[in-house]
Amino acid sequence: MDAGSVGSSYKSSSRCPLQEQFLQRKNNRENLDRFIPNRAAMDFDYAHYMLTEARKGKENPAVSSPSRDAYRKKLAETFNMNRTRILAFKNKPPTTIDPIPQELLSSYNPQTKITKPRRHIRQSCERTLDAPDIVDDFYLNLLDWGSSNVLAIALENTVYLWDASNGSTSELVTIDDESGPVTSVSWAPDGRHIAIGLNNSHVQLWDSTANKQLRALRGGHRQRVGSLAWNNHILTTGGMDGKIINNDVRVRSHIVETYRGHQQEVCGLKWSASGQQLASGGNDNLLYIWDRSVASSNAPTQWLQRLEEHSAAVKALAWCPFQGNLLASGGGGGDHSIKFWNTHTGACLNSVNTGSQVCALLWNKNERELLSSHGFSQNQLILWKYPSMVKMAELTGHTSRVLYMAQSPDGCAVASAAGDETLRFWNVFGTPEVAKPAPKATNPEPFANVNRIR
Repeated sequence: MDAGSVGSSYKSSSRCPLQEQFLQRKNNRENLDRFIPNRAAMDFDYAHYMLTEARKGKENPAVSSPSRDAYRKKLAETFNMNRTRILAFKNKPPTTIDPIPQELLSSYNPQTKITKPRRHIRQSCERTLDAPDIVDDFYLNLLDWGSSNVLAIALENTVYLWDASNGSTSELVTIDDESGPVTSVSWAPDGRHIAIGLNNSHVQLWDSTANKQLRALRGGHRQRVGSLAWNNHILTTGGMDGKIINNDVRVRSHIVETYRGHQQEVCGLKWSASGQQLASGGNDNLLYIWDRSVASSNAPTQWLQRLEEHSAAVKALAWCPFQGNLLASGGGGGDHSIKFWNTHTGACLNSVNTGSQVCALLWNKNERELLSSHGFSQNQLILWKYPSMVKMAELTGHTSRVLYMAQSPDGCAVASAAGDETLRFWNVFGTPEVAKPAPKATNPEPFANVNRIR
């Protein structure tokens, strides 16, 4: 009885003062007291209901029924009166606003990498042409593809031109037996003029459009000229005598520099894209890097680097198109390796054993890939991923060692010629997404003054 009356009087006195106090203090800056932590977040109507009306059903079980209870439960759910807490200790947190819409987040996955679709590499050649009487000689260079999309191939004493745009074939020149056979061919940067190295040590310059000989370079070599390389108006020739000669085709006295280092035949020559460094490989198993500034100075040696790591003849040479000081070289039958060099320091960056003679090397101009051609026993072409040197594809079809390779001007197609007397075309490098125009040569007409020479 005493407990009941105390509780009853406490209820009536505690509800009214709190509510009145709230009305009196609702405009104050701090709506707080020691009993209710946060009056601003309180729902006093709900609190009053919970302290009074909600207990009536329990106090008067007679008026309670299952249907009435179900009705009250449904009503409580509708008006959100199923809360257990009466007092509020803090304000409700504000509704968060997503800075990025959920539909965008659902479509974005940070783990997903945008990758190019894998390129299909056809294992068989696109076209095969006959190449009768091609000289089966590892040390020669009898195939080249010019910037005008015309391919030149030497078949014994005759140089033929095949126009890739329309498939037409024409004969440029047939050399007499005393001077032949043809030992090397190389297009000038303009795609119109071509140099032809001969077995008698001479080099002829021809205008392919007019189909006439412009001049002959004599007196530089004593034996056959098996390798040629252009550097603007400079034609570099490599001979069986071991000499490398820079010839300025614009002037009468064409010999401007002679590099001496090889003791045997020079079978590989390649100028870097900058035109500053020349790589040469020989039958003496040596690889030289020549720098024009060093070669023309009073340095004790003409070469920049003398590299001796190959154990067979070095014919296959290819400058990397995306790193100016990176050179790939391939060794012959007793070597089987492809080596990568930093030509500034002379360091060998990597060496890969291919299992067979390396005859030629070509870089993909649009991707980090390298193509190599080989001899016995598979006589195949291998496409490598650089720098991992994982084999991407092996292209077979030739039945003899694939001695010569040339790349189309757009960098997509490759022509290969072998001792089996076939010329095959491969779509190995694919079509680039955006074809980059080839840079124009500083002097597109290296023979502009040739008519002045008598």
